[in-house]
Amino acid sequence: MHDRFVGENKVYSEKRLRVRAVFTLALALATRAVAASPRVIAVDVDGMVHPITTEIISGALSQAKNENAALVVIRLNTPGGLMEAMRASIEKIVASPVPVVTYVAPAGARAASAGFFLLEAGDVAAMSPATATGAAHPVLLTGEMDPAMKQKVENDAAAYLRSITEKHGRNSALAETAVRESRSFTEREALDQKLIDLIAPGDRQLLASLEGRVITRFDGSTAALHTAGAAIVEYQRTLRQKIISAIADPNIALILLFIGALGLYVEFSSPGLILPGVLGGILVLLGLSALSVLPLNWLGAALMVLAFALFVLEVKFTSHGILGAGGALALVLGAVMLVDSPVPELRIHWSTAIGLALPWAAITIFLLTIAARARRNKVETGSEGMIGLTGTAMTNLAPMGKVFVHGEYWDAIAVRPADAGAHVRVTAIDGLKLTVEPE
Repeated sequence: MHDRFVGENKVYSEKRLRVRAVFTLALALATRAVAASPRVIAVDVDGMVHPITTEIISGALSQAKNENAALVVIRLNTPGGLMEAMRASIEKIVASPVPVVTYVAPAGARAASAGFFLLEAGDVAAMSPATATGAAHPVLLTGEMDPAMKQKVENDAAAYLRSITEKHGRNSALAETAVRESRSFTEREALDQKLIDLIAPGDRQLLASLEGRVITRFDGSTAALHTAGAAIVEYQRTLRQKIISAIADPNIALILLFIGALGLYVEFSSPGLILPGVLGGILVLLGLSALSVLPLNWLGAALMVLAFALFVLEVKFTSHGILGAGGALALVLGAVMLVDSPVPELRIHWSTAIGLALPWAAITIFLLTIAARARRNKVETGSEGMIGLTGTAMTNLAPMGKVFVHGEYWDAIAVRPADAGAHVRVTAIDGLKLTVEPE
């Protein structure tokens, strides 16, 4: 009986060991599978290309390097932007140890002007169906270029684009026409003429198309891509990046500037409130920081100054609303003309200008009217408030005596003698003695 018990216990122990071994093996295989699953960092570049764009791209590339990602996908949907920011972003892309795919997406997106340069900078350039790219002719954001300067800028941009496309084996001659002739291309035209490497309708299809592809990096080295079943990790912008990206829109910048100016006016007109002044100062600085990187039209700025002057004149002179209406019109036109850019996304919309200018004009005239009335009103308190009041002589004033003014008895000296009961008017006050004259 004892031998039988020992045998059964031995069999049970062996079964436990086998189950544990199977479980350990399965856990190791699962861990290896998870570890082997590639990661792809995806980042969106939408809207205007500006300095914060460089910071966002740099952050995504750093995350990919730290997490040993297999690939970085930069989704492009931009009308263009600043040349300096574009060059700085390309420097980050070509220096990245992690391969970079530039991808015009989603359907309906475009990578124009500076966006075309970014598209060509990728180790792999891809586009979604129903997208476009090109139109990369450089323009001066503040004014017109003379012929010599225009040629210099064109030649510099064309040479820069050739250096990028040639490194990736793309059609550099055709790409140059986007700079010199502002040519644009659909995704099919770009693929057929070797400006891009593939067309993919979505992220998953893009990664599937890239599986096993051997690419040539900017430095001449080669790398094989393994992206099948890769986990796509979206790059999360920092709070600072979100705020600056939001206010980079000139319409948002103008809204911040108007609200901030109103807050400062309230603080100056009613000192001690503190909160309107603090918030107003912050909003004005945020608005100005966003507008500082945009091409400003000084005629638009002059019209806005003129508008405020007309509001002040409306309060001081009776124009039956003509000056105020002129100020509102000047404010609308000034807001629309404030940013002078060939790119529609970098201009202030009519709806924004009208929606801001008309309420702001009404509020400004209202506040100025209140301030003007307060200054014109007679002082009702303190010693100055006694001047001009009328009262009654309680005794004969020849010239000293007593008077009853404003519900109080006062010592008074009369400019001319007055009998008791006569009505007198206060002309001056010296301490607790009034100077009066008979009415």
